[in-house]
Amino acid sequence: MSSEYKTAPTQVDPWEFINTVDTSAIRRQDARVLTELMEEVTGQPPRMWGPTIIGFGEYHYKYASGREGDAAAVGFSPRKASLVIYGLQYPPKAPPLLEKLGKFKSSVACLYINKLADIDLDVLRELIAMTYEHSTTTDIQSLQSQRD
Repeated sequence: MSSEYKTAPTQVDPWEFINTVDTSAIRRQDARVLTELMEEVTGQPPRMWGPTIIGFGEYHYKYASGREGDAAAVGFSPRKASLVIYGLQYPPKAPPLLEKLGKFKSSVACLYINKLADIDLDVLRELIAMTYEHSTTTDIQSLQSQRD
């Protein structure tokens, strides 16, 4: 059984998306900085996943339930309320780094950051590298309870 992932890669240019996203000039500038940072850390070019997520690299997941699909290894979305970064909490060694990151809110799979000035970019760099490695080298079935 296969379930189609709702957020699939598109042909939209991520830089054009950033330039046209309906948000503040500061949020657009932070999105540019974050795009450059993620590209540098992952070695992967930015790619749009769905209408609003800028992702880097990808991985395939398959859960015991039969659900499977592809997702960005690491990514973010520049939303009006905050920058939303996906997956940084998944690596087992992430919690101590998250404590040093700075000001953010979180949910199961996302970090919500008001502006990059609120966080330590060196710590963010470490978290991005750790998340990218974890996403591209780990059996993602262990994440079933968080995503399925």
